[in-house]
Amino acid sequence: MTTGRPPFAAVDLGAESGRVVLGRVERGRVTLEEAHRFANQPVRVLSTLHWDALRLLHEVKLGLGEAGRRAGGSLASVGVDAWGVDFGLLDRAGVLIGNPFHYRDPRTEGMIDRALERVPEEELYATTGIQAMPLNTLYQLLASEGSPALASADTLLSIADLMTYWLTGERRAEQTIASTTQLYDPRARGWASELIERLGIPTRIFPELVRAGTWLGPLTAAVAEEVGLGGEVGVTAVAEHDTASAVVAVPAESERFAYISSGTWSLVGVELDRPAITDEGRRANLTNEVGFGDTFRLLKNVMGLWLLQECRRAWARAGHDRSYAELVELAGRAPRGGALVDPDHPDLLAPGDMPRRIRGLCERTGQDPPEEAGPIVRCVLESLACKYRVVLESAERVSGRHTDIVHVVGGGSRNELLCQLTAETAARPVLAGPAEATALGNVMVQAHAAGLVGSLAEIRRMVRDSFVVHRYEPKGGDAGPKMLERFLAITA
Repeated sequence: MTTGRPPFAAVDLGAESGRVVLGRVERGRVTLEEAHRFANQPVRVLSTLHWDALRLLHEVKLGLGEAGRRAGGSLASVGVDAWGVDFGLLDRAGVLIGNPFHYRDPRTEGMIDRALERVPEEELYATTGIQAMPLNTLYQLLASEGSPALASADTLLSIADLMTYWLTGERRAEQTIASTTQLYDPRARGWASELIERLGIPTRIFPELVRAGTWLGPLTAAVAEEVGLGGEVGVTAVAEHDTASAVVAVPAESERFAYISSGTWSLVGVELDRPAITDEGRRANLTNEVGFGDTFRLLKNVMGLWLLQECRRAWARAGHDRSYAELVELAGRAPRGGALVDPDHPDLLAPGDMPRRIRGLCERTGQDPPEEAGPIVRCVLESLACKYRVVLESAERVSGRHTDIVHVVGGGSRNELLCQLTAETAARPVLAGPAEATALGNVMVQAHAAGLVGSLAEIRRMVRDSFVVHRYEPKGGDAGPKMLERFLAITA
């Protein structure tokens, strides 16, 4: 490896915030430097919830400009990752037809039933291997059926693909994020065209697919000039689904690992070399998504730290604005053995007064509802840890792969209480970190495309050599098993 090479720029868009990160790969190690961070807040328009896509583009360009200044005016390449399922529609001229809907918009209510009237559940899962969630792209498109927007649409692009289109002018879809739509066939590695037709969705809107690591083209001259980047800076299609990028950066040493990509959502699963699409997987509502380097991710989406985020917002509105660290400290002082909830209960999906909803669920399941912030946060964290164990057992059973260790990556890896609770309920060690796994995976796929690293195993070895992880052991005693037993009884 050579020194002095321009760094890579990772654009990492999350459901709560976005950032542009510089990644330098030199002498067998990788370092990250945050160049720009910004909030990503949805916008409510009358009764609908949208993403402000043009504001995101503005912030991305601000970030690339700052990244270029910090790098001396040149970048090796740029990669964009984002959350899955949401999308923008372009007309034939390439103009965005309205701001993208937010996946928490209620318009998809009843759309799963509409889809199953056209394609049986068993067949839908057998083709796509994706868990049924009302937020999936499939159901969002059915909710737009008959709309002028869909009628005039020429191209559907995920949020990450939309950003790369605006940076390069290229309309293509990267496979890891395409596989989240429930309109992609992971066995054939292509759009499920026959299924799409039967669902009544226009096949014309689905663009050419590319693999992670594909060079898409240079920044347009206008973008390069606007952000102040000299020379030809290329854009690489990284593992554009943020979870796919995060799993790239899991510092695993063997195949016998489970992962939890912990953020707004918690993605809990195992990595395989082929999809595990079975009736048992369908009944467990597990999902099969494409990973980097000919891998597949058998996982389940768990509601995740969204519950804590919404609680914090509710308390801030009431005049009690506390940091996440303060809330976790309060939870640590709260007694064990309190109320538990199913993190994936439909009542907890939409924005709103989360503490009130959690108390309501506790009351309906015959539990004493937590009133103060500490017990409520403890309820959230203990419930998540229990749910992780349930999902992990399902993934092991369906895949036939036993796991010896759980890797927690992403922002949730900083939550020491959650990591310890996860070790206790999972009954196996937890390795926490790196916290910046998504941006790190984004950088490492760019480095792979540039020939600086040769394989997924080499990427993970470099991550282990570059970042400190923290180990949490399952503590002795029966606290974890008893908590899990109560959770199973409450959620049965």
